[in-house]
Amino acid sequence: MTTVYVPRDSAARSVGADAVADRLRERLGPDVRIVRTGSRGMLWLEPLVEVDAGEGRVAYGPVTPADVDGLVDAGLTTGGDHPLRHGAPEELPWLRDQQRITFARVGVVDPLSLDDHRAHGGLAGLERALTMSPAEVVAEVTASGLRGRGGAGFPAGIKWQTVLDAPGAVKYVACNADEGDSGTFADRMLMEGDPFTLIEGMAIAAYATGAHEGYVYLRSEYPAAAATFRTAVDLAYAGGLLGASVLGSGHAFDLHLRMGAGAYICGEETSMLESLEGKRGEIRAKPPIPALKGLFGKPTVVNNVLTLGTVPMILAHGGAAYAELGVGRSRGTQVFQLAGNVAQGGIVETAFGVTLRELVEGWGGGTASGRPVRAVQVGGPLGAYLPVEQLDLPMDYEAFAEVGAMVGHGGIVVFDDTVDMAAQARFAMEFCAEESCGKCTPCRVGSVRGVEVIDRIVAGTDRDANLVVLEDLCEVMTDGSLCAMGGLTPMPVRSALRHFPDDFHRTPTGEYTEARA
Repeated sequence: MTTVYVPRDSAARSVGADAVADRLRERLGPDVRIVRTGSRGMLWLEPLVEVDAGEGRVAYGPVTPADVDGLVDAGLTTGGDHPLRHGAPEELPWLRDQQRITFARVGVVDPLSLDDHRAHGGLAGLERALTMSPAEVVAEVTASGLRGRGGAGFPAGIKWQTVLDAPGAVKYVACNADEGDSGTFADRMLMEGDPFTLIEGMAIAAYATGAHEGYVYLRSEYPAAAATFRTAVDLAYAGGLLGASVLGSGHAFDLHLRMGAGAYICGEETSMLESLEGKRGEIRAKPPIPALKGLFGKPTVVNNVLTLGTVPMILAHGGAAYAELGVGRSRGTQVFQLAGNVAQGGIVETAFGVTLRELVEGWGGGTASGRPVRAVQVGGPLGAYLPVEQLDLPMDYEAFAEVGAMVGHGGIVVFDDTVDMAAQARFAMEFCAEESCGKCTPCRVGSVRGVEVIDRIVAGTDRDANLVVLEDLCEVMTDGSLCAMGGLTPMPVRSALRHFPDDFHRTPTGEYTEARA
């Protein structure tokens, strides 16, 4: 039977994928099977329709409901020629040149079919893990060099080892899916496009560390991801992947989905744990670390969606194979997300070491406006703004740290030459003021003062003196804040001041005065 694949990913649905699927059902009838998949990540081509008549898939896009009749008449079900035809999706340069590990099945499988998941290599990692001792599983993850993909980049194996070694019969696995950074959407796309991979990764983490209960903390702005994941959890219980004996191993593991209430600060691990416990989302002072005293005071593995979603592939193919990819201490792949003023936005998974220029100008195709790139922000709203002179910087945790930047969650937001970088610096402080949990003074008060000082600088009020005040304020926030919310807010501000000083020296008419040396 011919199969037609139409994405059910939120990005595709937002541009009409549901209507396209409905129209295809009307035209093709019951003799053609229509499967709703995740997105391949080429968001400028969504809705991307793929057809497989038995000789491999052929892609068409972007398809609107009005295009369906013409596609069917042109021989859609046999891969017929049409202006929207792109050929085999795997041969498109965007996909061909990637190294997909975490996202290997996204856009390929039916996300709500455990059989499809298994047919495409799913469960191999969990099955292998269950033949090993917990210590051996942790050692495999450690050998892979996997670091937390949520932004901090802490070695996952060390965290797991700490929880494994911690005393106590009750331990937890908590998945941080509160993906609030601007320009990031990989967590959502994995949960919508291959949720069993995340479930499998959490089950492996639970077995490896002695946990019997897990929680996924998902941001409320992702209702489609929540619906898909809930269904996947139910199917996982029915298929023996969760419950009293995971795949017949005797290890019990129960998994729960909890929704956040829209607080950015709950992306910070201890604030997330507070929220999971039913409290106000507010950071905890460390130590103790969550690996020793986490959820409900018990040892807890806290990892991001991409971190846990990568674990099954590592166990299936071995930590050494994963560690062969990447550079330096940045091993494996990262799922980069291209957004902002970019011609070809979407998901690029490739090994660490790829340059920012290759991502922005190669995969991204430059700006959507056609104007020159002026700045690129990497790592979310608290990441540094990098000028075009630094586009050849390799995507590597240490290389970014050396220039006062961070890779973070892999979000890349592109700006053309019309951007006002003083306004962007102000936004960083304003964002912090809005989203701070308020527990510590440097973050709570410093961000408000930061907005005021930048306003005075831009207005030309005692500019030189206020620039000194702003730098002092950034230092206090960086060194004195209890968590990364206040501690990283100065990063975009300082980078804007360093690389784009002219934007802080405009006259009231919009002209530039001499920039501070």
